[in-house]
Amino acid sequence: QVQLVESGGGLVQAGGSLRLSCAASERTSSTYTMGWFRQAPGKEREFVAAISRSGGNTYYADSVKGRFTISRDNAKKTVYLQMNSLKPEDTAVYYCAAKQSLGSSLSIVNYGYWGQGTQVTVSS
Repeated sequence: QVQLVESGGGLVQAGGSLRLSCAASERTSSTYTMGWFRQAPGKEREFVAAISRSGGNTYYADSVKGRFTISRDNAKKTVYLQMNSLKPEDTAVYYCAAKQSLGSSLSIVNYGYWGQGTQVTVSS
């Protein structure tokens, strides 16, 4: 069972950047698609980005396309989310997740392993 630990969250002004990291307890390259989700206060958790096992395919929510970049370093067992041009509406707890099933990489129900989350706050 893979364990995931996020880091890199914090407080940033609008227009700024942050890079989130997700460290896995075991090698995930051959087994898991990795994703980032976020949950704002009073809202449901939503898809942000995902990356295939090899890193060859990436997927983004329309709201972050062109501003966020997901990447992975399988040798380091780490997935990253580079967030640029941050907006106040990006404020949320960001979660890293791992998917082993064959279902859609955009669907939260297909992810079986989750980190504890890291807070991102964007001030206006």
